[in-house]
Amino acid sequence: AVFQTPSAVQKIKQLLKDKPEHVGVKVGVRTRGCNGLSYTLEYTKSKGDSDEEVVQDGVRVFIEKKAQLTLLGTEMDYVEDKLSSEFVFNNPNIKGTCGCGESFNI
Repeated sequence: AVFQTPSAVQKIKQLLKDKPEHVGVKVGVRTRGCNGLSYTLEYTKSKGDSDEEVVQDGVRVFIEKKAQLTLLGTEMDYVEDKLSSEFVFNNPNIKGTCGCGESFNI
């Protein structure tokens, strides 16, 4: 399962407040980048048949079937600093990342 930090929960709640037709966010992985895989994050209007649902503090996160093993034990955080703000995935399964941090391998 994916665990959300309080910062991630609050940001998702804030983002969904203006999108009443969406029930949560969907997390997945795609083949991309110089190291193999990258994360995807998008709004979703429904739970897919094979999605795993994680509910934390009223926030629903759906994990695509093909990403479930890759994301097992991952912490989803939302980080803000002076130059950027982004969701960050702290994944204990990663064996390597590319230099720019856009992709990873398991």
